[in-house]
Amino acid sequence: MTGTPTTAEAPPTPVRRRALLSWALWDWGSAAFNAVVTTFVFSTYLASRAFVDPALVRDEGSSATAAAAVERELAHNAATVSTALTIAGLVVALVAPAIGRLADTSGHRKRSVFIATIGIVLSIVGMVFVAPEQPYLVLGAALIGIGTVAYEIACVGYNAMLGQVATGPKTGRVSAIGWAAGYFGGIVLLIVLLVLCIQDFGVEGKGGLLQLPATVASGQWDVRVAIGIAAVWLAVSSIPLFVVVPEAPADPSRRGSLWSAYADLGRDIARLWRTRRNVLAFLLASAVFRDGVGAVFTFGGIIAAQVFGFSPSGVIMFAIVANVVAGISTVVSGRLDDRFGSRPLIMVSLVGLSVFGTAVLFAGSAQASFWVLGLGLCMFVGPVQSSSRAYLAKLATPGREGELFGLYATTGRAASFIAPALFGVAVTIGGSTRYGILGVVVVLIAGLVLMAFVRDEPAAAPGGSGGSGAPGAPGA
Repeated sequence: MTGTPTTAEAPPTPVRRRALLSWALWDWGSAAFNAVVTTFVFSTYLASRAFVDPALVRDEGSSATAAAAVERELAHNAATVSTALTIAGLVVALVAPAIGRLADTSGHRKRSVFIATIGIVLSIVGMVFVAPEQPYLVLGAALIGIGTVAYEIACVGYNAMLGQVATGPKTGRVSAIGWAAGYFGGIVLLIVLLVLCIQDFGVEGKGGLLQLPATVASGQWDVRVAIGIAAVWLAVSSIPLFVVVPEAPADPSRRGSLWSAYADLGRDIARLWRTRRNVLAFLLASAVFRDGVGAVFTFGGIIAAQVFGFSPSGVIMFAIVANVVAGISTVVSGRLDDRFGSRPLIMVSLVGLSVFGTAVLFAGSAQASFWVLGLGLCMFVGPVQSSSRAYLAKLATPGREGELFGLYATTGRAASFIAPALFGVAVTIGGSTRYGILGVVVVLIAGLVLMAFVRDEPAAAPGGSGGSGAPGAPGA
């Protein structure tokens, strides 16, 4: 296919395998940020004892007071990272919709993804220089924040490009292929980093086959080299997208400045409220359930380690298998999405997540229980994310996808505090990390309830409203 929007009379644009592969490879490469930076390697590194006063760590076992001092320092590290991510979320909420709109109108959608991807890669490269010393903590947190802003902005344009890769009945399947590529990319990258850099092969103080210095005193180069490899992984995997997939055409009738983009955005939100409230209802519901889905991975490793006694390498091994399960289920869900629709698949996935999440509360402490229930959760994580993206892509008018996906990013970021807050409340009241899963389940159920008010509606026609919308509404 080409990047030119289809017309109302034209049949759905077929999927070009080369363009699809190139598009999906960006998702494959994004595992460098999602799996390595924010989930399993760098964020864990920043929150570890590597950034606590060595004297406190040395005396940690001498008394309860010393142990409490270390715990306070670790809480401070986590709070520093959390603050950086909160600021990043606010920045994304403010700029993502306008950037998406300008990228659509100017015909520079791919350029916006390219610039943002450079920002992600540079932020990851910067993390290589974050030495395991307290003064570097703020630098590391700032780099995660910067990388998060760049990643979310890149996703606005990247998700909008889904409409250039496939339209009509193929949208759900193609979206699922992209999500699955991300999961499988995470699998391969985590295995590479585990073997080359992180796994202890019996040599004390050395990590991986490269025998990298793996202690705080020696600079923790096992983690830092792994981060550098992740940066290269993302950079190389992104190249096909920018070479193969064509740029979206410009819309001269809608040109304007950044400030006019915000003014137009406000008018479009008001117009959506008047003409396509179903779209706004979906944006609200998806913001809530996506926060819960994200928390499944964010806090899954913590629960595995603290409640079920997984070692650090055990957590990574579980992550690898979890990505396999999530990737396979996402591929399968793409066909189900095209056959039954995105909304039913989202609803079923949220029910599955809620059931398996609740079961974790009563699972005892056997690791086998967590393997079963954790992988059960992973079966539904990919499908709900993929179908959510596909549902929005079907509603968006070709040529105006960036606006709607900008709002999608904004609403998601606006709700990103809910699951972490409820997780913390549940842990505090229950007195155990295990109870945190209740906070996550509450968010998932809330998203399910909100999703029940979202109706199925036909895909938007180019230049038209799609459903009952009025011309000019974003994505409508």
